[in-house]
Amino acid sequence: MKITELFKTQSRTYSFEFFPPKDEISAVDFGINVGQLLKLSPSFVSVTYGAGGSTQERTFAIVDLLQNKIGLNTMAHYTCVNASRAKVEADLSYLKGLGIDNLMLLRGDPPKGEGSFTPHSEGFAYASELITFAKSKQDICACGATYVEKHPEAASLDIDLLNLKRKVDAGSDFLITQLFFDNDQYFSFLKQARNKGIHCRIIPGIIPITAFSQIKRFIQMSGSSIPVDIIEKMTENRENPDKIYQLGMDFAIQQCRDLLIMGAPGLHFYTLNKSRATIEIFETLVR
Repeated sequence: MKITELFKTQSRTYSFEFFPPKDEISAVDFGINVGQLLKLSPSFVSVTYGAGGSTQERTFAIVDLLQNKIGLNTMAHYTCVNASRAKVEADLSYLKGLGIDNLMLLRGDPPKGEGSFTPHSEGFAYASELITFAKSKQDICACGATYVEKHPEAASLDIDLLNLKRKVDAGSDFLITQLFFDNDQYFSFLKQARNKGIHCRIIPGIIPITAFSQIKRFIQMSGSSIPVDIIEKMTENRENPDKIYQLGMDFAIQQCRDLLIMGAPGLHFYTLNKSRATIEIFETLVR
């Protein structure tokens, strides 16, 4: 089912993101965590795509498993890194053959070791081009990605919003944000997006900080700021992992509650293939 069909009956959606397990041990953990998260009856799930298309085979296998064996409405990530138009068309046809109606279409990160993105000579330089091509080849629901505090490569938020408008005009049916920690930033971004003529659903992406070591990595990943007070509290307790976990959970739960109270159209959880934190947050919200 296209996710846009869900929007007709669900004013809020709750979804989880996974990445393909890298080995047999993590595959077992993945299965356990998916099983636990199934109890939450997500609106849909998504499966990521490695830098440079490095996990494509595993991504497609997991998508097939979740969609056709487990029965979850599944969205496959797809990037145009190192992909010609012919390969993209073949991949889209393959995914459609698996019954995948939903795709998150991204430019993608450069392969490991490469500092900047270089498009394939017969491929696409921007996500908007990939979206236009994909929508012309298959009847799909296309999701685009966005950054609440602008894409790290964008010169300004205004320029980033113009680029985002191109993705929406190209055929993005809805958007999911990268992780962020300041709800005021999300609603400010939402207002500016609407002013630019971007009227599709923009679902906030959520990730709890459950370990002190994650702080720097999350900032680098998303370009998002983390409120000073939570950083200070976590720094004070950096040698106490249980306290760090609880601080991160308390913050994430409050962030989610406030987003929903203020009218956010659901939540998309970056699970990092772990179930405990996501389950704790979700069960708190739906009591």
